[in-house]
Amino acid sequence: MFHLGVSDKPLEVRVAKPSSSYAPLIQQPPSVRSFDKVWLWSHALFEVSRLWCYRLISLLLAVPVSLVAGILFAVLSCLHIWLIMPSVQLLLINMHWVRTVWGSILNILVSPFFTSIGKCCGQITIHLAKDEGR
Repeated sequence: MFHLGVSDKPLEVRVAKPSSSYAPLIQQPPSVRSFDKVWLWSHALFEVSRLWCYRLISLLLAVPVSLVAGILFAVLSCLHIWLIMPSVQLLLINMHWVRTVWGSILNILVSPFFTSIGKCCGQITIHLAKDEGR
């Protein structure tokens, strides 16, 4: 019989394992080397500049944004309490007949449709059974 000989080799030889190390991907080639302190100083400079930029932006924007948000909340609360809710209450008091007509329309047209759908779908049952073959 024709035999490839693949199964005679151990598994480690048949399967090529990828390199799990990240350092060879980012390290410098051996012919070019930078000073050791370059990476240390660049990381330190990045961290310090990030911290001071955050502090500066927070100092300049925190107070104005909080004042604008507070004023906006106060105006919206005032409008809701003194304008919107009284208007809604006036509409509800003066338009009681609309609520009665709308309720009648719903009871005549929509309610029978959904009642029949509910009766049709109410007989559907689902039974879960375990498969004994597994």
